Formats: sequence, C-alpha cells, structure tokens
Amino acid sequence: MNLKDLLNQGRLRQHKTSKKEIENLLALVRRDIKDAKVEGLSSDRRFACAYNAVLQLATILLYCKGYKPEGAGHHFIVFQAMKIIMGNNYYTLADYFDSCRSKRNITDYDYAGAISDLEAEELIEEAEKFLEITINWLKKNYAVF
Repeated sequence: MNLKDLLNQGRLRQHKTSKKEIENLLALVRRDIKDAKVEGLSSDRRFACAYNAVLQLATILLYCKGYKPEGAGHHFIVFQAMKIIMGNNYYTLADYFDSCRSKRNITDYDYAGAISDLEAEELIEEAEKFLEITINWLKKNYAVF
C-alpha cells in the first residue's frame, strides 16, 4: 500500500501545508509533552496528552507529503501513513502508537483508570524521542526547515 492508494480509497485527501502550519503543530506537540509531565495529573490524562503529541507529529509527516487524513478512523490512517513515509525501521514505533490509540480511546470514552503510571511515562518518553526524529526528518526532507 502507498499514499496514492489511501487517496484513491478516500482515506486521504490532498493538502498543501505551509511552514506556519507545521510550526503551529510543533507548538501543539511541545505543549502536549509539557502538559503530559504535569505533576498530579492522572496517568490517563498524561497519556492522552502524550498520545496527542505523537498523533500531531505523525500528522506533520503526512502534511509534508501533501496529504491530510479524511473521514472516520483518521488516527489509524495517520499511523499507517507514518509507516509508508518513514519506512520499515519505524513500523514497530507506528504499531506502538496505534496500540496507544486504542488505549487512549478506552480512557477517553469508556472508563477512568485504564492507564498505569508506567504506560504514561513510556509514551511521554517515546513522544520526546519522536519529536526529535520528526524535527530531523523535517530538516532533511522539508526545505523550509
């Protein structure tokens, strides 16, 4: 599967991003990582903040490739597109983020207390690493950075 296939399936639409849009998304990411580290916040909320950070980072990659997710299930599509964009070395990370999507859905829509402190800490750490990976990718692949 490739991005054109997802476009033809109606899972993506074409999108022209800008440096300003990417900077705004990076600001959201940094805010969410910072918020995920707030002392006294529940593990559920810390995890949700960190999840949003990784979702936005994967979205940045997609935007830079000229696409935007479309319709229901767009979080899943963003992580599938991440695999296509980043390649085999990032499949495990994209799958991990997708598993976090499922956990985030439980804690946001079903019941409280679904996320352990360890799970929240792990995702926060992965979000910080993925921020650095994404910034390096932007510098290499997106001319305005």
